[in-house]
Amino acid sequence: MKIRLSRQQWTAAALSVVCAGLGQLYGKRYAKGLLFLVVGQLVLWLWTPKLAQAIRGLVTLGDVPTMVVKGKTVLGDHSIFMMINGLIACFIAIAFALFYVYNVTDAAKAADARDRSEQKRASLRKRSAALPILLLLPALIFVLFVSAIPLLFNVLIAFTDYSAPLHIPDRSLVNWTGLRTFSTLFTEPAWYKTFFSIFAWNIVWAVLSTTTVFFGGMAVAMMINHRRVKWKKLWRTVFILPWAVPQFISLLVLRVMFNGSIGPINGLLENVGLSPVPWLSDSTMAKVTVLLANFWVSMPFTMALVAGILMSIPRDLYEAAEVDGAGGGAKFLWITLPHVLMAAAPIFIMQFAFNFNNFNLMYLLTDGGPANPNYYFAGSTDILLSWTYKMTLEQSQFNMASAVSIILFLVIAIMSIWNYSRTKSFKEED
Repeated sequence: MKIRLSRQQWTAAALSVVCAGLGQLYGKRYAKGLLFLVVGQLVLWLWTPKLAQAIRGLVTLGDVPTMVVKGKTVLGDHSIFMMINGLIACFIAIAFALFYVYNVTDAAKAADARDRSEQKRASLRKRSAALPILLLLPALIFVLFVSAIPLLFNVLIAFTDYSAPLHIPDRSLVNWTGLRTFSTLFTEPAWYKTFFSIFAWNIVWAVLSTTTVFFGGMAVAMMINHRRVKWKKLWRTVFILPWAVPQFISLLVLRVMFNGSIGPINGLLENVGLSPVPWLSDSTMAKVTVLLANFWVSMPFTMALVAGILMSIPRDLYEAAEVDGAGGGAKFLWITLPHVLMAAAPIFIMQFAFNFNNFNLMYLLTDGGPANPNYYFAGSTDILLSWTYKMTLEQSQFNMASAVSIILFLVIAIMSIWNYSRTKSFKEED
């Protein structure tokens, strides 16, 4: 369907292309025309040179590093600052381009109003339509600078050589390297052995930590919910207490309790004649220990969630099943479990994604240890997120950490979307 523009609309649009605001002035919308004229001229004459320079810095990442000349430090280009400024300049340039397009289309629409009454009605419609956009604009700008720009900055770092010891600004420049970082990650033995070993443990950890907590919490909730159990409120309160304590305090206490030399757990084992257990010093036992600690701090939440779901299941279903001769196992398999999974599947998937990135538990309980000589900048219980933390803050391997974080994001996004799309709660929304 072709849209035909009148002669006045073509004229107004052409004027706004030449200079922002002229089309609005031609359509006798003087306040808006003056506002667009001032904004357009300020950006064109004051910001365009700076924006062009910042975008050029994003492309080149600097030409001259900081040098010492005759005993004096001569400051050069800082590649990372130039990258950040270039990203901000790109967003401003895109915003101005959208503003200019809106200026042209608005001028064409404004020129379509012939008389004063039609202009007033059109103006009122425009204001009512633009009000939600104006209200959302501050939040959009905030999200842009807090989320979008840091996210893009993190992605771009993976395509540079920003790492110690040779490419740390401002004493040296950072260069664009394309896919070299990803190639190094998957071709050099020291890197890919570490990556795939940590990645395999990360998946095992996420699956086991999520399933043990979920089904453990379900088992506790079902035991408390059993009709023969008395003082249900008391038991729920007792089991919810570990979740009420801040997690970092619980993990620091557990770290002391599981300490191999001064921990009270090994002391108790020795008092009863048993050998001490290397809870945190052996790689296998350390992985078992983090699973036990995660169960302790996370199970109460699942118990409370499942307890609420169990109380919402109609008793008629169980009574009908008993009439048909179903036992306890059949009632759990065909009534309880489907209802719980139906209601809690999104939470289950969220817990999986959270555990996949459970940095706090690994950092506070084991710090990624014990040390593994076969790993590059990582310990036996490190997950991908704690590995990127060490590469970033301890080893200054920023480009490699960025590449791993991109892969981590893609894995979590794909797995979460695939799992959620297969749940009954998602299918019943269609």
